[in-house]
Amino acid sequence: MTMLSRLCAKLAGIAFTILVIASINFVLIHSAPGDPALVIAGQSGAADAKFIEQVRAEYGLDQPFLVQLGTYIGKVVQFDLGYSYRQRADVSQLILERLGPTLMLTLSAFFLSLIGGVLFGAFAGRRHGTWADLAVSLISLLLYATPVFWLGLMLVLVFSIQLDWLPAFGYANIRASSFGPVEYALDVAKHLILPVLTLSAIYMAVYTRLMRSSLIEVSHEDHVRTARAKGLNESQILRGHMLRNAAVPVVTFAGVQAGALIGGAVVVETVFSWPGIGRLTYDAVTARDYPVLLGLFLMMSVLVIATNLLTDFLHRVIDPRIKGR
Repeated sequence: MTMLSRLCAKLAGIAFTILVIASINFVLIHSAPGDPALVIAGQSGAADAKFIEQVRAEYGLDQPFLVQLGTYIGKVVQFDLGYSYRQRADVSQLILERLGPTLMLTLSAFFLSLIGGVLFGAFAGRRHGTWADLAVSLISLLLYATPVFWLGLMLVLVFSIQLDWLPAFGYANIRASSFGPVEYALDVAKHLILPVLTLSAIYMAVYTRLMRSSLIEVSHEDHVRTARAKGLNESQILRGHMLRNAAVPVVTFAGVQAGALIGGAVVVETVFSWPGIGRLTYDAVTARDYPVLLGLFLMMSVLVIATNLLTDFLHRVIDPRIKGR
């Protein structure tokens, strides 16, 4: 196949996968208990049967299930994510408004956990069997076993309440509208520190242990022994022969886990009142706002697919042997 044919086939496969995911999301969400018409009626202060029927007719909830599914898939094909029952706004608009804070949180946590995990893992792997290796392994194990919400609450207790160093919740100070650009950016950064530390802790622990194990395994391979036999020092061997090969499984796992950061952000954004996608997801679940949930799940699926494509590209950059495949 030519390059263009392979590209078209890949894009067609991605489009088909997204439609299948959208269909599965629709089936699962509509199978959950709860009636959004009752929620909307309760919020409007009119829960009589006639009003509930009017709500169902207005939002198409009185249609057969397959008709609702077909209507939803048709809208997805037209890049229309629907209309929020509760917030009376387009789902696309709601997601775009919340996407910025979530990307700021998740990308910061992702790079912090990845860089920190690689550095700590390399530090422990090069000192395999020493006290330093044992200390890093124990700390990473403790972080991995710590619940995210508990760690967030403890960080708030220590750094916000006891030490009064960092804000406990929110995106910015209530007086942020009067700040200059630099002061506003610094204020947002201060509010970002605790959520990022909370979200990145468990992933940093995973990357640390994975990098450590990978580096120990690579250190016994033939090309490393050959480099030592040529008289290269350990720093040259580490940079030129070990880190690049040891990083391949870390990048693979990071690509898989990058999509899971959005799921972790639901808990973190709720704990810290961070106005992002996670908080929007929580509010949509409690309000039975099906269009918002469907739009959010579809957006998360697209992000995971895009992350996997980026991971494949990074594999080819890190390991030249993959380029010809």
